[in-house]
Amino acid sequence: MLRSLASAVRRAPGRCALGVCVFVAITGYMAWDFLVLREPWQLLVDLDVYRDAGVSVLIGRPIYHHFTATPQLLPFTYPPIAALFAIPLALLPLRVLGWLWTAMQFALLAGIVGYAFRPFLTRFGRWQPVALGALAGGLMWIEPLRDGVMFGQVNVILIALVLADYVAKAPRWPRGMLIGIATAVKLTPGVFILHLWFSGRRREAITAAATATGCTLLAFLVVPVDSADFWFRALLDSERLGPNAGTSNQSIRGMLMRLHVDNGLLWLALCALIGFLAYRYAVRCSRIGHELGACAIVGLLAVLLSPVAWIHHLAWIVPGLGVIVGDGRNLRRLLLMVGTAVYFILPIPWWGAELALPGHPLPEFVARVIEDAFGLAAIALIPLIARYALHDTRDSRRAPGAELGQPARPAKAARGRTAEAVLREATPA
Repeated sequence: MLRSLASAVRRAPGRCALGVCVFVAITGYMAWDFLVLREPWQLLVDLDVYRDAGVSVLIGRPIYHHFTATPQLLPFTYPPIAALFAIPLALLPLRVLGWLWTAMQFALLAGIVGYAFRPFLTRFGRWQPVALGALAGGLMWIEPLRDGVMFGQVNVILIALVLADYVAKAPRWPRGMLIGIATAVKLTPGVFILHLWFSGRRREAITAAATATGCTLLAFLVVPVDSADFWFRALLDSERLGPNAGTSNQSIRGMLMRLHVDNGLLWLALCALIGFLAYRYAVRCSRIGHELGACAIVGLLAVLLSPVAWIHHLAWIVPGLGVIVGDGRNLRRLLLMVGTAVYFILPIPWWGAELALPGHPLPEFVARVIEDAFGLAAIALIPLIARYALHDTRDSRRAPGAELGQPARPAKAARGRTAEAVLREATPA
């Protein structure tokens, strides 16, 4: 993805510079607000956690017993290999690191948007870089991406790793390795390993699992005490992640907790049902060559199945929006994409949280449903993404699994069936 962006810069540096200017004009205030205007205790609080974990490794401080400075007092919640990867972050002051980290997030997002919206962006011809700047800049204002920048989160990096593993035409690494690294860093990308296995790519699934296992064993060799502390204590304490019933937790479990039906059996049953349906859709997308649709579905599934998944984890809606809009020629799909993006720009869950407070006339159940707005939308988007992904494979002139700027990868037949047959099977009557 980034290689394609670099190639575009070489071909049309002037228009690419204009695209960057458009992007900066749309997102400049956001970056200035989060990186300059914020008080020190509000500055990139998650990035501060990562940086502190790197410091802990360097000075021999217990990783999972340290908290960031008051008033945040946040613990490190990622596996120990993530703390090892965070060592370079400890070498820079937080404000300097924040500018670099934010710039990296912006660049990766541009690559993700450029790939996910490629059919739509190609309609702008030679002005495609400018359209990319405007589109990526606008999407930065949806709550999941905006929160990711505000907190200095790692989600965009993980999405880029997973997408690159799926869609790179001729990767220079064993396919599956990047998914393994992402899984070792944050666990939830492990759902992609299962998808690889279910879709018949056993070698890639084994590579991903072996990479994740290797990273974990490496951490045990370097920081054995902290590794044992994480896997046998900290991982089992979900309260370390924050208030599980808080508004920002848009996973299935979080939604159930706010509705006061936090029954473990019900949660597991819903996870099994939604997981089954989502994997079924994702496997069908992969079998006909639409890896973007498969990634978007499995990414949203990772958020829903996790015991705790904050709003910024829903950055996976970006590739989903790319599938929904397609090439932009269908007005209904274009309006649906815009409407979905606007929906995620609005702080709807926080409106629901306010309406659930005593003194409001709205029934609490209705207010809680509004508070669950983003999680419910993620569930609804899974079959919608699958429908449009499967529908688009009817057009033999493009294969959505292609790398941006490179020839398309041929669609795979789903065990001898046509794309139309798969679509009919996947679409409810």
